[in-house]
Amino acid sequence: MTINGWVQILIFCALVLVLVKPLGGYMARLFGGERTFLSTVFGPLERGFYRLAGVRAEAEQHWSVYAVSMLAFNLAGFLLVYGLQRLQGVLPLNPQAFGAVPADLSFNTAISFVTNTNWQNYGGESTMSYLAQMAGLTVQNFASAATGIALAIVLIRGFSRRSVRTVGNFWADMTRATLYVLLPLSILIALVLVWQGVPQNFDAYTAVTTLEGAQQTIAQGPVASQEAIKMLGTNGGGFFNANSAHPFENPTPFSNLIQMVAIFAIGAALTNTFGRMVGDERQGWAILGAMGVLFLAGVTALYAAEAYGNPIHAALGLDPSFGNMEGKEVRFGTAMSALFAVITTAASCGAVIAMHDALTPLGGLVTLLNMQLGEVIVGGVGAGLYGMLLFAIIAVFVAGLMVGRTPEYLGKKIEGREVKMTMLAVLCSPLAILGFTSLAVVIPAGLSSLQDAGPHGFSEVLYAYTSATANNGSAFGGLSGNTPFYNLTLAIAMFVGRFFIIVPVLAIAGSLAAKTTLPQSGGTFPTHGGLFVGLLVGVVLIVGGLTFLPSLALGPLAEHFAMLSGTLF
Repeated sequence: MTINGWVQILIFCALVLVLVKPLGGYMARLFGGERTFLSTVFGPLERGFYRLAGVRAEAEQHWSVYAVSMLAFNLAGFLLVYGLQRLQGVLPLNPQAFGAVPADLSFNTAISFVTNTNWQNYGGESTMSYLAQMAGLTVQNFASAATGIALAIVLIRGFSRRSVRTVGNFWADMTRATLYVLLPLSILIALVLVWQGVPQNFDAYTAVTTLEGAQQTIAQGPVASQEAIKMLGTNGGGFFNANSAHPFENPTPFSNLIQMVAIFAIGAALTNTFGRMVGDERQGWAILGAMGVLFLAGVTALYAAEAYGNPIHAALGLDPSFGNMEGKEVRFGTAMSALFAVITTAASCGAVIAMHDALTPLGGLVTLLNMQLGEVIVGGVGAGLYGMLLFAIIAVFVAGLMVGRTPEYLGKKIEGREVKMTMLAVLCSPLAILGFTSLAVVIPAGLSSLQDAGPHGFSEVLYAYTSATANNGSAFGGLSGNTPFYNLTLAIAMFVGRFFIIVPVLAIAGSLAAKTTLPQSGGTFPTHGGLFVGLLVGVVLIVGGLTFLPSLALGPLAEHFAMLSGTLF
């Protein structure tokens, strides 16, 4: 580890913290129904959309109606993406004349982008037309991110409202998240990326002759527009197969910094939105503090593991001072590769600038654990906040059991219904991750796709289903996932990891909104200080550790000890 590396990491953290209050306050005003500085620009357009769709934005919905609206919207998105892939051979904006995407891959990709996962069992530049990339994948980058923000706002309303049966209007929340938050920020980031050298055009691929006399095809297209929302919406799906390691997606250190900040910006700011909307900003800082502790621990562990490197490499005579540079871009180095890997797995983004398959075993363990903890370390836009609030409910429930007092959070009693819905949401992820992993490592259809033997091969499968269920989308890279078995099972895992959590969250929001707010008393457990932050971090680690420690012991931990002993597979 170097001082220069830590300076870069601290600059990133400082930039994210600077954005928390202004962006969080802006979203609090927006979803609180107040005018913002963009109301004059987008207000007429917003009202025009409502008139076209026959939506009354002021008509609020019961949580169950909100859920049905959300599911119907996402079903329409799935059908759109699936149809564009299957028909792209006869549709315009296809200068490379790509044919129809196979049915199983189309199904996997459609589920992937609708669930904000962006798992890619294909190479974008060799599979998808410009129309499929823009009208299908990029549109879903906006729609899935807006859905996540809307769900976070609904849960916040559950805590901030009292004695009401409604939680908002899905169509209004989704429209405002897109128009007033995602769209303007994406346009700004896309312009910066074009300035840095990211292509944005409809030109056919360029065939060139290299200095060695070989023929090379240079892919291009509308890259910057997809790259911006890919990061801002924590989607992660790359225009190119190499993702953000590709120089056309991420050409400079400055573009790399902008992309990293964009990944965390909305998720971190939503904690401030939470604090403002519940009437106590300290509550938002406490949630962000718990996220920050887990994030910094992950960065430190992964950076240390990659800086130490592989002792087997040192035994072969390689210079150990460079750390583990396998699978990394020289222009980014060890520090930024480690930071990006933690950011992308902490925020359910899935974009990469280094190949996670080439991380040291302990480095790979950090990325796995970030996702297995529920993607709550900032997490996906919206999803990270409501995921952490689920753990906050568990934390106050545990605290209530320890002191013999009915648990409450922000003045709302946490009773049997909320705890049951919370546990349903929390337990569905390990069920999908461990269930599908155990199936894949014992049947030929799963084992035939492995690149590596031993514990690393097991980690490749575990990582795939962890990434899919956590709606992350990154991969270890050694698994050949484009098979009917993996396309189907990964799609199911993505669906479970998204919607089996969202619906219980909506039920919790509806239940909380219907309750009265209790006044604070001398026995009220404070949820804005260091004690609560420590309890919350402990609950997140204990739930994740107890659930996934055996599988981690079989994969990255076993590989780490094998590496130290010089064992190769």
